[in-house]
Parts: sequence; C-alpha cells; structure tokens
Amino acid sequence: MTDIQLYNTRTRRKQRFEPLDPANLRMYVCGPTVYDRAHLGNARPVVTFDVLFRLLCHVYGADHVTYVRNFTDVDDKINAAALKRKQAGDPRPLEELIRERTEETIGWYHADMDALGALRPSQEPRATEFIGQMIAMIGDLVAKGHAYAAEGHVMFRVRSYEAYGALSGRSVDDMIAGARVEVAPFKEDPMDFVLWKPSDGDLPGWDSPWGRGRPGWHIECSAMSHELLGPSFDIHGGGIDLQFPHHENEIAQSCCAHPEGGFAKVWMHNEMLQVEGRKMSKSLGNFFTVRDLLEQGVPGEVIRFVLLMTHYRKPMDWTAEKVRLAENTLERWRTFTAHLEPSPENDFEADPSVIEALADDLNTHLAISKLNALKSEPQKLLDNARLLGFLSDEFRSGKMVQAIPASVGGEGDLLWGNDYILLHKMRDRLVELRNSAMETKDFSEVDRLKALLIGAGVEVRMSKAGVELLPGAGFDPARLEGAE
Repeated sequence: MTDIQLYNTRTRRKQRFEPLDPANLRMYVCGPTVYDRAHLGNARPVVTFDVLFRLLCHVYGADHVTYVRNFTDVDDKINAAALKRKQAGDPRPLEELIRERTEETIGWYHADMDALGALRPSQEPRATEFIGQMIAMIGDLVAKGHAYAAEGHVMFRVRSYEAYGALSGRSVDDMIAGARVEVAPFKEDPMDFVLWKPSDGDLPGWDSPWGRGRPGWHIECSAMSHELLGPSFDIHGGGIDLQFPHHENEIAQSCCAHPEGGFAKVWMHNEMLQVEGRKMSKSLGNFFTVRDLLEQGVPGEVIRFVLLMTHYRKPMDWTAEKVRLAENTLERWRTFTAHLEPSPENDFEADPSVIEALADDLNTHLAISKLNALKSEPQKLLDNARLLGFLSDEFRSGKMVQAIPASVGGEGDLLWGNDYILLHKMRDRLVELRNSAMETKDFSEVDRLKALLIGAGVEVRMSKAGVELLPGAGFDPARLEGAE
C-alpha cells in the first residue's frame, strides 16, 4: 500500500499516516459560514482537502473513506444579513429570512466549488441540525467542571484543560499577554470562551437549561464531528487562520467532554492567500469571489490549477501570470488528449510518480510537473490528470472565452477544444499557401483563405515573423468547416 506522509500541525513534523481503522478512515474539515459568496481564499482549503480526499479514496477505496465538511448556518453575520432584509421592508419572520439566506448561500457555494472540480464531501451537516447535540455536550462539560453558567451564557473554563495551547504552541499566559481578549464581567478568566449565549426576541434561539439562546461557534464542530465520526478520527483540516482560537478550542472542549477519545489524530492547515503580492482586501481593490472569476471567464479548472501550483503549507500568491500559465498548460493537456476517452475506474493504473508526489504531504506542485512529463503518453496524462480533478468531461468539451494566442500553439491565452485544433490547421495551411505564393506570385488562394477567416470573425496578421490568428468575440468556427 502507498506510504502517505502528512505534516501534522500538532506534532510539527511530517509523519507516516496510519489510519485508526483502514476500513473506516474519517476526515473532518471546517466549512464556510454561509452568509455570502465564497472568496478566493475560501476556495484554497476546499481544493487542498479535495485532493487529499481523492488520494485517500484511491489508496484505501472510496467505500472506506468518510469526509465531513460542515456548514455554519447560525452566526451573527447571517443574522445581520437577514435583519437588513427585514429592515428594508420584508414582512416575513426573521427565522424565515435567515433560512432563505442560508439556503441561497449554500446553493452558491455548491455551484462555485463544483466549478472548481471539488467533489462533494460524504456528509455536509448544518449546525442548526445539531443544536440538541451541542446542548447535551455543553451540559456534560458543566457537569464535569469544565464549563460554568453566568448571566445566560455558558463559558468554557480554559485552565481546566492542562494541554490548552499545544496546537498553536503557546501557553495560556502568553496568549493573554500577547493578544486582545474579550473582557466580560461574568468571565472567571480572560481566556474563557463562549459555549452558549442568550438570544433576545430579534435573534434566532433555542430553549436550553440556561435559557433561550444559541451556540457559540467553537462548540459546533466538536458536536458535529463527534456525532458523525466518533470521539476519535483520523484527520482534521482547515485554514491556518483557524488554528487559534477555533481549533485550539475544539480540542479543549472535545477532549474534556470525551476523554476516552483522542479527537483528531492528524491536524492539517493550509496557508493564506495573497493577490499580486498583497493581502486580499476590499480596501485595496484586490478582493474577489470565486464567482467573480468565473463570470470574468476564468474557467474553474484554471482556478483549481493555480491554487495547486503552490504547496498547501506555503503562502500562495494569485497572479495574472500564473493564470496564463495554468491556461496554457491545461490547453496543452486538453489538446494532447482530445482524441481519447478516460479509462474505466477498474482499469485505471495511476502513474507511480504522480502518486508518490501526492503521498509526500500533498506535493501538488511536483504532481503537476509529473503530469507534464506524461505528454508523450496521452492516455496516462488524461487518467492521472483526472485523478487530481483536471480534464473533466465539462472542461474538455467547453470553450474558453479568452482569445487564442497570436501564434496558435505558442504562448498566450488559448481557445479550447476542436476550435483550437481547427484554427491551428488553418494557420498551418495559410503559412503553406503564403510560402507557395511567394514563389509563384499568385496570391489568390492566400486571399481566399484570408477572406474566409475574416468572414468567420478572425483577425489575420501576416508579417515577416509569420502568420498570426486572433478570433474576436464574434468568432464563428462553423463558417470555416471544410476550408482547411
């Protein structure tokens, strides 16, 4: 069996992955808070852990892997978005507006992540479906002395868990000294965090032993992962921004509530994302959602490719040059494999070099270079690219909205599929006719083909350097059929 090495944030080293039960491998990844569109930074963990999911399914079998990614559908940002609609004149109850907003946002999220080639997880629990389990877990923590009720709130007693800070590598006292923490008169300690908070009449709430209220953010994942994966499971993932306090708090409350388990065995975190060397920010004008890119004509697989060009544990810089490189590489792969069909799953043998790269802590940059090396074996290229989520049926049959390069097959933005192949042939034919005309001085055939191209919406540039074709927005390949 393939030897998978993964970097464990908790142990701070790369180590051999040994599942708790190879027949029942379990992974939990923190999902989105569904109040708005997913931005590009939100997409990085989705694509990262999608590759891990694919690798685990390939090595252990899809029937033996459970991947859970949650939706946080109870949150103050969601409440604010719904309240804004109500204040704008919507007469419906706030709960109905909240439900509508979360349903709408989950739909957007699915559409955008599907466009990136991400497989749906095995289960996608919603926080509001597990309120009962959260209340039970909080009650258990109170009974064991790890939490306390105060003024309608329930707080986790951080100093009751001696190992608090092990994930982030900081002591509780250092955290207090080096960070701003919420100060409330009912807190026993500045580091104590909320498990349950009260809700007034304008906010969604559920009945509990501590009054009508709603859960704190951190308790959600602990309750859902325990319910769906048990007190111990193999991998917990998410962005590095969640390491503290979210994941640190998850560990504390889960290990205190279920000391018989170990919670997550391996912790994995992807690094942050920048745009052209700068932090993505609305104030800098470089903030965009996945949907923004898709509507600008950047194919989902191009976005996926750019995200995987950088190792997940390194900060990633989104640049126009990387987008161009991704477009060119994917189009070459598309062209090399255009005449082939993917091998059936039961007849597919992954290339060892690709699997070895992925098994080395998801070295997707190396895996992409190994795929490039398979261009002389197009069937292998197609099958192994699909293992990483590239060259899907939709992508192979689709068309890019960008222009092809001036010199078809050279550097630049490319056109997809059969249209690319057709124009490549037309360019070669035009070069051949022009070379012949230079000797015979008869340019009638050159003029005829040039007129056909112009009539089909293609700009023709001819110079001493060569022949260049640039299809415009009105390019109609049907008008060129049979002309080559």
